[in-house]
Amino acid sequence: MTQTVKASGVVTSTATEMAADLASGERTSVEITQAHLDRIHEVDTDVHAFLYVNDEEALETAASVDEDRAAGKDLPALAGVPIALKDVMVTRGMPTTAGSRILEKWIPQYDATAVRRVRDARMPILGKTNMDEFAMGSSTEHSGYGTTHNPWDLDRIPGGSGGGSAASLAAFEAPLAVGSDTGGSIRQPASVTGTVGVKPTYGGVSRYGVIALASSLDQLGPCGRTVEDAAMLHEVIGGHDPADATSIDAPVPGVVEAARHGRANGVKGLTIAVVKELGGEGYQDGVRDRFEEGVEALRAAGATVTEVSCPSFEYALAAYYLILPSEASSNLAKFDAVRFGMRIEKETVEKTMSATRAAGFGDEVKRRIILGTYALSAGYYDAYYGSAQKVRTLIQRDFADAFAKADVLVSPTCPTTPFRIGEKLEDPLSMYLQDIATIPANLAGIPGMSLPSGLAGEENLPAGFQILAPAHEDARLYRVGAALEAALASAGQVPLTRHLAGAES
Repeated sequence: MTQTVKASGVVTSTATEMAADLASGERTSVEITQAHLDRIHEVDTDVHAFLYVNDEEALETAASVDEDRAAGKDLPALAGVPIALKDVMVTRGMPTTAGSRILEKWIPQYDATAVRRVRDARMPILGKTNMDEFAMGSSTEHSGYGTTHNPWDLDRIPGGSGGGSAASLAAFEAPLAVGSDTGGSIRQPASVTGTVGVKPTYGGVSRYGVIALASSLDQLGPCGRTVEDAAMLHEVIGGHDPADATSIDAPVPGVVEAARHGRANGVKGLTIAVVKELGGEGYQDGVRDRFEEGVEALRAAGATVTEVSCPSFEYALAAYYLILPSEASSNLAKFDAVRFGMRIEKETVEKTMSATRAAGFGDEVKRRIILGTYALSAGYYDAYYGSAQKVRTLIQRDFADAFAKADVLVSPTCPTTPFRIGEKLEDPLSMYLQDIATIPANLAGIPGMSLPSGLAGEENLPAGFQILAPAHEDARLYRVGAALEAALASAGQVPLTRHLAGAES
């Protein structure tokens, strides 16, 4: 029998509903935060979404918000709504591991910019969520601290690398979370857990204080249970940061207004294009069915639907798995047992470094470091890394051509519903293929969203609908996403996590 996790009460509310309850005085932040902490302690032994739970500080923040609200002070929109943070963000006073044993017990002395903005928004931080080591993975089975389980079926994966953040939402352990997306690590977990995840335009959210995997691909983004929830968090963490040289020097797009407009008014006047190369063979029948239903729902909401071809997408996966390991091998060189993190003492510095990296890094990290170092080595750079960068340019051109014909592009987020834990561990290529539809957006730096398209397959497990927009047009994602969410809501499909409320375990 499939094991799920049940929930009831305040934790099943959306973040938007919680913010309204706080503003009206119907609930207090201490009440809401304590309910989520209780929920974590009740179910996380089974789910394993969290690596660290921040009970004391979260309740202190909640109490201070309640005090200021009672005193009539103006507060940010999400003040008092609790949040979970993927453990890739440096967080003052909390263990920050990036899912790796090599950083076990490291406690930073400063906050990543996104964490500081969460604190400035007066949101109680519930803790740090589990992830594939250094964000290398598609299932959260490559964490140095154990696998996270999907709340829909505890024998299945919650996606990766941000499976902890997505699972915390689906298990009602947190109403909001921040994730990171290098090749789909926000969107793919959202797809298989029935939640909403957004990768903003590259540079739209500061990467300062984020433990780097591939610097030209990494992007923080919001995770929620509805499109509007994600939009509200996007406006908290987004915006220019002088500490990040890649940060966009422009105001945060009006994503909350766009979401509300899309929900109320649909998508009349917009052209939506199905990407020919992101579907077909290899995509589960039920996933395709739910996607096609979503497309028809957008057509009924007023959109013109067409199809575009992006031929270079065929090579995106291969290019990505040369660019990412190359950048990762460079970024991870800093973990040398000399400056910080784990240290295994040997007779010489060289032997100490070798022993520490051998013990501290997992198999997947070692695999990608070796691949990346090889791709960057003399005699192979032009043939591998250089060629991959040329493919990246072709992908960017394909997107430009496609967006000349359509306002947004759409596809299934992930080829399948969540697979069973352990099913793909012996076949890395099969695991990598889970990101085949999400990777092109990272290579081009454009924004993407995954939201639930319904339940698929004999097991009735979540499938995701991906929306892609041109760079800097993040608001367009939220308009279309909210319109689709509203169109599907009448069928009881959105938010999918409502199906888990009250489900028997």
